[in-house]
Amino acid sequence: MSLTADVKAELVAVRDPRPTARVAELTSLLRFSGGLHSIANRVAVEAELDSDVLARRVARELMELYGVRPELAHVQSSAGRAGGHVAVRVIEGGETLARQTGLLDQRRRPVRGLPNKLTTGNREDLSAVWRGAFLASGSLSEPGRSASLEVACPSSEAAMALVGAAHRLSIPAKAREVRGIPRVVVREGEAIRLTLAHMGATKAAADWDQMRQRREVRAGVNRLVNFDDANLRRSAQAAVAACARVERALEILGDEVPDHLRQAGELRLSHRDASLDELGHHADPPMTKDAVAGRIRRLLAMADKKAESEGIPGTESAVPAGVDD
Repeated sequence: MSLTADVKAELVAVRDPRPTARVAELTSLLRFSGGLHSIANRVAVEAELDSDVLARRVARELMELYGVRPELAHVQSSAGRAGGHVAVRVIEGGETLARQTGLLDQRRRPVRGLPNKLTTGNREDLSAVWRGAFLASGSLSEPGRSASLEVACPSSEAAMALVGAAHRLSIPAKAREVRGIPRVVVREGEAIRLTLAHMGATKAAADWDQMRQRREVRAGVNRLVNFDDANLRRSAQAAVAACARVERALEILGDEVPDHLRQAGELRLSHRDASLDELGHHADPPMTKDAVAGRIRRLLAMADKKAESEGIPGTESAVPAGVDD
């Protein structure tokens, strides 16, 4: 199963016994899964859902809360929704139900967002609003750089209402439009976990967070490995460049090299991969790394000065192409 299916399977089993929370969830679910239609000049309430289990649950809630018996029918999905769906329709008494749920206002005008009483309710009702919206048209992607929890919305007003509910739950959700469809998106990892937990998908929240942490640790390890590889490459290039310059310096100076500088240069060439600190330990008598570095710098400077006066290539000319000094 996909992450989205796992979350919906868990949410379908959540039953908040509080009447206001049940109404909030059902109203949100109806709003985000279809809403109002006109059938035979009558107002009908229809929800287009992606599973039989969810459709049966919505039908049961409609009967228990509003005393209406809906029709269930398998339908081809509407534009923008993949696969087959189950339609839950209320035609007889549809207008009354639409008024009771707040999908129609007192002047029989469709409410484009969500009823105000839902988005200003308590935290449990706000969580129920999000649960209904996600069951209707939500999706969850895997943790990573583009991780997101999204809800496709029937209108920009519905998106803004859902964003407002999220902010009252301290969830940093944002509304945006993708290919002409308004969406509400939660992106930051901890915010996604918090949203799942608020909706009641506690297992999915824990599993998603564990997956996120494993990926972050793996990404951190990969960054460290890449960092170490880069350091090793730089160190190797620096050693190649240093040895090439020292060889060229000894060649330029010939017998004019002072003994202490020649010893430092030969020490560098004898231990090509050693650090300056290690070179100091190999010296006889031992030297500090600063002393070794100082002597090598003076050797190169002396050679470059002579090369310049004689008009010949200096020590830099010996560094192989593509190797950074």
